[in-house]
Amino acid sequence: MRSPKDFFSPLAVGAPAPVMEIPFRPSRMIHFFDPSNEKMVSKIPSMAEQADVLLGNLEDAVSADNKEAARAGLVKVAKAWDYPDTQLWTRINSLDSPWCLDDLITLVTEVGDKLDVIMVPKVEGPEDIHYVDRLLAQLEARAGLKRPILVHAILETARGVANVEAICGASPRMQGLSLGPADLAADRRMKTTRVGGGHPGYLVRQDPNPDDPDAPRVTYQQDLWHYTVARMVDACATFGLLPYYGPFGDIRDTIACEDQFRNAYLLGCVGAWSLHPVQIEIAKKVFSPEPSEVKWAVKVIDAMGDGTGAVMIDGKMQDDATVKQCKVVVDLAKRLAARDSDLAEAYGF
Repeated sequence: MRSPKDFFSPLAVGAPAPVMEIPFRPSRMIHFFDPSNEKMVSKIPSMAEQADVLLGNLEDAVSADNKEAARAGLVKVAKAWDYPDTQLWTRINSLDSPWCLDDLITLVTEVGDKLDVIMVPKVEGPEDIHYVDRLLAQLEARAGLKRPILVHAILETARGVANVEAICGASPRMQGLSLGPADLAADRRMKTTRVGGGHPGYLVRQDPNPDDPDAPRVTYQQDLWHYTVARMVDACATFGLLPYYGPFGDIRDTIACEDQFRNAYLLGCVGAWSLHPVQIEIAKKVFSPEPSEVKWAVKVIDAMGDGTGAVMIDGKMQDDATVKQCKVVVDLAKRLAARDSDLAEAYGF
């Protein structure tokens, strides 16, 4: 067990000092692209104007015989990267794969100064983060990097969820967590073949009418992922990290995608993955506060003065707790407005 006083010391001689606090930059959507797909790569300039984060994917959805091409493609993309308002992330191959080590060595030593975050799949415990943490420090020292690359873990196994707090606290370079619903469903032996989203069989049913037991009874579909997202959000809040909903696989069902993203937003997530350009706009809409919410929050903050006591506004009691809630909304709105001129105008900033 490392001493707390050494927690923020570099793990390799010559490595950059770890960050003391995870910087918050707008990341309403993490948009995935295949770096080996020239058609996708050609769209990066236009996607960079729309997306907060572009992620070069090296893991799932990249076939085994295309792994090296995807890695080389990402190096090429990163060397030409010139989009200061858009973050560049990557998802490396899993730690038990034959490609992971080469992913890290190549990316950190060749384009580490361009990468903001490395997403690590199938993280099961703090030992996985310790391995990546030490290796990144050694590679950063070799490459002469001036800032550490941050790490983002995906919760894709039951063990990972069980160890979520330990994962969050494993390294100062931990940036956040994402829900990986498909792999997690398989690992838990859940009986769903969907990628994220709900399931019509997961429901509660209204009690029978005692006067007419055979009458139709209303059903309400439940959220398969509520527990996991809520636990992930709590763990991230405890350690100062950022939580994200993962993928929503049914590209055509934009309504359900928006609903699922909004559930995650209301629970505390800062963004979600987007697998298709149509989901970029959904995430941008959902993970940006409504202008009416921002204006109400500003009104409450102004009325509360020093933030103590209680006031009545439009028949509703507001106190120090509601001021804190309102400050969360206004702070997010200001950060998003700094990147998005349309939001700045809508918010009145």
